Amino acid sequence: MAFRFFIICFFLSFGICLSQTQDSILPKKESAKDSIIDGKTHSVKKIEAEKDSTSIKKLGDLEFAAKIDEKWLEELYSNNLFDTIYKSVTELTFEPVDYPELPTDTLKKRLKELDARTPFNVEYNPALESVIKSYLKRRRKHLQKLMTLSAFYFPMFERELDNHNIPLEIKYLAIVESALKPRAKSRVGATGLWQFMFGTGKEYGLDVSSYVDERSDPIKSTEAAAKYLSKLYKIFGDWDLALAAYNSGPGNVTKAIRRSGGYQNYWNIRHNLPRETAGYLPAFLANMYIFEYAEAHGFENLKPEFALVETDTVRVKHMITLDQVSEVTGTPVEELQFLNPSYKLDIIPFIDKENYVLRLPRDVVGSFVNNEEKIYAFAKEEFAKREKPLPQFFNANDRIRYRVKSGDYLGKISRKYGVRVSQIKRWNGLRSNNLRIGQRLTIYPRKPYVASASPVSKTTKAKPISGNVITYTVKNGDSLWSIAQKFPGVSVQNIKDWNDISGSKLKPGMKLKISKG
Repeated sequence: MAFRFFIICFFLSFGICLSQTQDSILPKKESAKDSIIDGKTHSVKKIEAEKDSTSIKKLGDLEFAAKIDEKWLEELYSNNLFDTIYKSVTELTFEPVDYPELPTDTLKKRLKELDARTPFNVEYNPALESVIKSYLKRRRKHLQKLMTLSAFYFPMFERELDNHNIPLEIKYLAIVESALKPRAKSRVGATGLWQFMFGTGKEYGLDVSSYVDERSDPIKSTEAAAKYLSKLYKIFGDWDLALAAYNSGPGNVTKAIRRSGGYQNYWNIRHNLPRETAGYLPAFLANMYIFEYAEAHGFENLKPEFALVETDTVRVKHMITLDQVSEVTGTPVEELQFLNPSYKLDIIPFIDKENYVLRLPRDVVGSFVNNEEKIYAFAKEEFAKREKPLPQFFNANDRIRYRVKSGDYLGKISRKYGVRVSQIKRWNGLRSNNLRIGQRLTIYPRKPYVASASPVSKTTKAKPISGNVITYTVKNGDSLWSIAQKFPGVSVQNIKDWNDISGSKLKPGMKLKISKG
């Protein structure tokens, strides 16, 4: 058996060697041969393809390093931090927390120092101590991420806050509002680093269109927040109350002042504020304390993946997508999305009298500007090849009130206005997908909304009832939709046609003809 195995191996080795020898002695072909034409052999001269000046050569990457990049880009772009900090604010219990690393006496001393150098009321109280120790004990990992991320955003915030004579410590408010996530969206539709509702954002100059949501623009949204906070401070004359009003609205703060008997100190009216706002200022002060004393608590001063000074902006001269920018500059599209969060579809439009800019890493700005004509020509060519046209540019309208009609369902309504089903449910506090005829829904449309004109009456002949016909007696609480649900294959329109009903009102005791097929 061993001898047979040896013979097989010998011949296999010999065959491989022979093949290699033959390959090495065969003459190399100078040019290709074509024997198709008139049966004769012709030499064909090889022509090298000319390289496209706008193409980007694809180079291999180190797999391990690529995975690391993927992880930190996910940290930069995901909303996980926003979800956790929002939950932490709404679920504060102010129970004592065992954290021996921070003695109460030390905390009191540091809070007194903060109180002396900031315009906020940072005096010690057990509730604030509870929040600070809870964050240090349970949210250390999240806080370290926020500190690293803040190196990119805080310089932007400080410049805008300083321009409007706002305390620079207000920058810590963005941590409580959005966990420094530009595309963070709350359950009620507030969006961006400073969590502007659609109406408030529009009032302070933040544009929302099919392509752009300036509530997610770090600089423009900070400018709007500074203006709004400045106005609130003029109203209340106190930064603590101004922050409370920023979160829940001035009306809720004045109600809390009335219910407290006229107190004007946040800590005295806190129990009369909405639950979320009651934890809002303590969370702000806790984050401010931890950031200001980060080194004392052992947090690392890590170099961020992006520093603001390492980026620059270019005003766009033609419509272009972040994918196209990525292709011509070699910058990963995830980085471009992080640097340009206000472009909802990753498309930068070009609109007359609008100043839309592209933020790029500084080391690629020069090559982009130097090759603008080629880059825009490449973009135009790409757009021309698209099978489907780009979405039409339009400004989003203000909030509308939609009345649910027969045959409506959430998916149908969401498509009509270019929004998600989850958004409609969140805006209206819906826990299920069930709708009732006549129900009013609040919607912030992304598609242009045009009020429909009165329908032109059509003399359409209703489909006659047939099959097994039964009589149904309307009961209290019945609607056309609830009755249709009781009979498989029967729609609201069927019932209306069979019984010559034009509206949707029913009276108890009313007799309806129903076909069971």
